[in-house]
Amino acid sequence: MWIASVASNIGTWMHTVGASWLMTTLAASPLLVALVQTATTLPVFLLGLPAGVMADLVDRRKLLLFTQSWMLGVAALLGVLAMIGGIGPWWLLSLTFALGVGSAMNGPAWAAAIPELVPREELPAAVALNSVGFNIARAVGPALGGIVMASSGAGAVFIANAVSFLGVILVLWNWKERPPAARDPDTRFRDAMREGLVYVRGARSFHAVLVRAGMFSLAGSALWAMLPVVASQEMKSTSLGYGILLGCLGAGSVIGAAVLAPVRSRYSVDRIVAVGVVMFAVATTGLALLKTLPLAAAAMLLGGVAWITVMSSFNVCAQTTPPQWMRARALAFYLLVFQGSLAVGSGAWGEIARHAGVRASLLIAAAAMIAGLAAGWRMKLSAGPVGAPMQAVAAE
Repeated sequence: MWIASVASNIGTWMHTVGASWLMTTLAASPLLVALVQTATTLPVFLLGLPAGVMADLVDRRKLLLFTQSWMLGVAALLGVLAMIGGIGPWWLLSLTFALGVGSAMNGPAWAAAIPELVPREELPAAVALNSVGFNIARAVGPALGGIVMASSGAGAVFIANAVSFLGVILVLWNWKERPPAARDPDTRFRDAMREGLVYVRGARSFHAVLVRAGMFSLAGSALWAMLPVVASQEMKSTSLGYGILLGCLGAGSVIGAAVLAPVRSRYSVDRIVAVGVVMFAVATTGLALLKTLPLAAAAMLLGGVAWITVMSSFNVCAQTTPPQWMRARALAFYLLVFQGSLAVGSGAWGEIARHAGVRASLLIAAAAMIAGLAAGWRMKLSAGPVGAPMQAVAAE
């Protein structure tokens, strides 16, 4: 499953390059380019909670097979339309949104399946390995997408993404899920949704993860939304240059994952997150001020280290805190907050860039990240039950 997911994520990052760069050629507006990121993440905000409930109530293997097949079909349709020249800005946004719907329905079930694949004592390492695999794909996929985009066009990129789902479907077809003992097949959807709301409302240890992850992703979305605009309009680069910048973010994440375990053994999770946020703010500032590709690539390398530092800390806390029978629903809330903040933030930073300029948008976002650190003084990740899983990560 890990190997198949890496291959699929490579296809997803190739799609990210293809869709974002294609939009820069279809429309010059920074807002429309930023809306590609919004179309990708908004479905999680809209469907995250129902997806989490479904993942706790139905056969996760069958649900994952359906969502992966849905994404394969949408990516293939997008590829065919791009190849025949039948795609415009709104078609691109609509089909990207449809692809995001599949990802939104897939996310909670996939995250909740990880603890069913390994013993509990190995869960932190498995979560970290999953993050490493994702970031290996983020290092390879964008550069590969840029090469394919430059040589064969966006249609070939989208078709390659469609093919990447086949490996996951094949592995899922042969996987026999170990069902959670606490799952009640007679639980009604509405009751299960209510249980999730009650749990998250009362789980104070979970609130710090939700609030701080939401604040970080809201401000951090500016870098992801504005990166294709900076590459195309400010640096006058090609799709390959954009792919290299995204690849540097992924390479930085791989480097960060490699050095993170020993760092966790010496410092608290709150201190690690604070340092990561500052580093990502510096990378965002660098994207605003540095106008050459090599310097911007160095800033993105730093940004990748920062991103994995912050997000892996949030992810482990989110996955290890809830009980097994509630895990998918709790993770759905976490994904809703995180991806919803990315969606709202991307559109907001695009609108700010349209009126005040790309540089101002990025600098304001960097300042917002630093200001958001104040939440860490009152909402500690290392306090109470949330901090306990981080000690397990440190032991790993």
